[in-house]
Amino acid sequence: MTADFSIAGRPIGPGHPVYVIAELSANHGHDERVAMEIVRASHEAGADAVKLQTYTADTITIDSRAAAFRPGSGSPWEGMTLHELYRDASMPWEWQPRLKAYAESLGMHCFSSPFDATAVDFLVSLDVPAFKVASFELVDLPLIRLMAGTGRPLVMSTGMATEPEIDEAVTTARAAGATQIALLKCSSAYPSPPEAMNLRAIPMMAERWRVPVGLSDHTTGETVPIAAVALGASIVEKHITLSRQNATPDAPFSLEPLEFKAMVEAIRVTERALGTARLDATPQEAESRRFRRSLFVVEDVAEGEVFTERNVRSIRPADGLHTRHYEEVLGRRAARDIERGTPLSWDLVAPAG
Repeated sequence: MTADFSIAGRPIGPGHPVYVIAELSANHGHDERVAMEIVRASHEAGADAVKLQTYTADTITIDSRAAAFRPGSGSPWEGMTLHELYRDASMPWEWQPRLKAYAESLGMHCFSSPFDATAVDFLVSLDVPAFKVASFELVDLPLIRLMAGTGRPLVMSTGMATEPEIDEAVTTARAAGATQIALLKCSSAYPSPPEAMNLRAIPMMAERWRVPVGLSDHTTGETVPIAAVALGASIVEKHITLSRQNATPDAPFSLEPLEFKAMVEAIRVTERALGTARLDATPQEAESRRFRRSLFVVEDVAEGEVFTERNVRSIRPADGLHTRHYEEVLGRRAARDIERGTPLSWDLVAPAG
């Protein structure tokens, strides 16, 4: 059994609608009006929650030009230092109470990923309904303990993580007081190629840790989240931007509002189509069942005439004897005259012998 999990009273997990998180991330471009527009667009696209990130360049790294503090060759952020990247990507903390209030006025949840102890304290003061543990912070066990100690639900991304690392993070969170944990399958490449996603791990993770499992997606497009839902994902987190033409760090692997809306609509269709594990006719198939095959007399047959492959056939519709009786009927004789197009029934078949 998967453990119960909910955010602000909204149950999340198998048997409940997929919980869709719109990741605002760095797509605000240091303009609060843009951030507000993204929150509104997330609501209009059907997101259940909007997620922020709470850090400053100085809380997440140090200002150094040493090689260790530079993204690698081929990175979208090649040529920058980590401090420069996070300075450009960070969201001013004073916006976050206003963004949260606006999201809640629209009926959405709003929470964040904290990246140090001061961010945890700040978000507690805002009374966020949950915490998100970013993939890169999954190995920051003291930070996980702080989040877990607040008693709030934890949504933990697992990009880059090995099974022992995920296990250590989950064990640490539980030991520190977390009673509600969800895990997100993730590939921490930006953007991620679909072949790096390994979505078949989603049901394995749910079985291994007995928690709801979802997807934090950095691929381009909408296909991978739909596939994840088909494999049992209970949560989908995806970056959203007003336009990929905006020069923000996360824009290349974000969805624009109409694309995000199309993804949400496809998720809702997919979860309805999954249905239940049953093999029987549905009410919607009742009319179609009338037109299955059965045995009909297809030529005029006189009383006493033998039924043959020429005058009895399996055809549509389903008004006659079941086709399983075909060989049993052949060679028997008609009990009376039968007109072509009559569904065969046992009272039209003379007794054997």
